[in-house]
Amino acid sequence: MELDPQEMKKVSNRLRRAQGQLAAVVRMVDEGADCADVVTQLSAVSKAIDRAGFAVIAKGLKQCLSDEENGAADAEKLEKLFLSFA
Repeated sequence: MELDPQEMKKVSNRLRRAQGQLAAVVRMVDEGADCADVVTQLSAVSKAIDRAGFAVIAKGLKQCLSDEENGAADAEKLEKLFLSFA
């Protein structure tokens, strides 16, 4: 199953923001920033990545359930992916 590139634009944007946040965290660590600040930023990056993952799974689930031929097989794969985020 391939996801609609148009629908994935928001996911891509979210991942780019997370990439920028992660680069900032690396700089903070390199510069010896306060531990609490580093952990706070790491938490934000982690949340952004998780949300992107859940968005991909949600879009994929919606798409595969509308595909009658491969819906059941794809739904099982998506369920396993979803549970890997839990």
